[in-house]
Amino acid sequence: MRPLHIALAALVAAVWGVNFVVIEIGLGHFPPLLFSALRFLVAALPAVFFVGRPKVAWKWIVGVGLVLGVAKFGLLFIGMDRGMPAGLSSLVLQVQAVFTALFAALALGERPGRVRMSGMAVALAGIGVAAIDEGTSGPVLAFVLVIAAAACWGVSNVLTRRAAPPDSLNFMVWVSTVPVLPLLGLSLLFEGWDRDADALAALDWSGVGIIVYVAWITTVFGFGAWGFLLRHHPASSVAPFTLLVPVFGMSSAALLLGESVSPLRWCAAALLVGGVALTSLAGARRTGGAVPATPERMPEPESEQAQQPEQGPDQEPEPRPRARA
Repeated sequence: MRPLHIALAALVAAVWGVNFVVIEIGLGHFPPLLFSALRFLVAALPAVFFVGRPKVAWKWIVGVGLVLGVAKFGLLFIGMDRGMPAGLSSLVLQVQAVFTALFAALALGERPGRVRMSGMAVALAGIGVAAIDEGTSGPVLAFVLVIAAAACWGVSNVLTRRAAPPDSLNFMVWVSTVPVLPLLGLSLLFEGWDRDADALAALDWSGVGIIVYVAWITTVFGFGAWGFLLRHHPASSVAPFTLLVPVFGMSSAALLLGESVSPLRWCAAALLVGGVALTSLAGARRTGGAVPATPERMPEPESEQAQQPEQGPDQEPEPRPRARA
């Protein structure tokens, strides 16, 4: 990769990592379900009027929209609202690569090899260490909610692979239209009209900036830049940069939010990142280089193009085995 492209890949990883800090700040402005609904609303509009008609069947758009948009992001935002630290969330969410491998084995008949199985075991050990650390210092329920969000992300990855969208930007924008109304309905049901109305009435430039960041910077810019890199380089060259996401997430949370990082948490980070790397890169070797993972954001499947590194895949990668504004 050219130095400029390496810098761009690192920038995208930084944007996605810092996104967890922005979400944490945003939860001080909005209830979690309303916040998630606004994120998808702004990500979809006005982009939906410029990307053309959907290029896959509506069943895939609706399925991914509900599982990824409503379930995954709803659980993530609620978990963080209930006390899950931003830095730890950026780390724990990466276990979606393990869930993706498990669900792909069940639904798609993919058999993980020994290296990938070893990577999954190492990653799960990292989650265990993180759970011990969080159990002694934070709310366990919030931790479990983020784990559940990672599982939902794994399901959405498998659905996205089955959909195999030829244009990942088009797919992502249309998927973003699906969660808006369900999330708004859930917000009114569980968070209440008064709380939602108060949050919207108190909307200021800080709140607007937060919504713009999670919707346009992490989604539109992050996705567009990642897709550009994938069109010019094999996925196996680009995907490893996603392993920087929890590094940026934990570092920015420590710097901007004052979150402490215990030695046990660093140990969990090393195990989880190492396990995800083994899980993902083992899959890359078996599929000719198409793998990977994304942080807190919209995943894409591997396609036939992903198996031809000289051409480069034409869509966004998933944390895989094909993965987080």
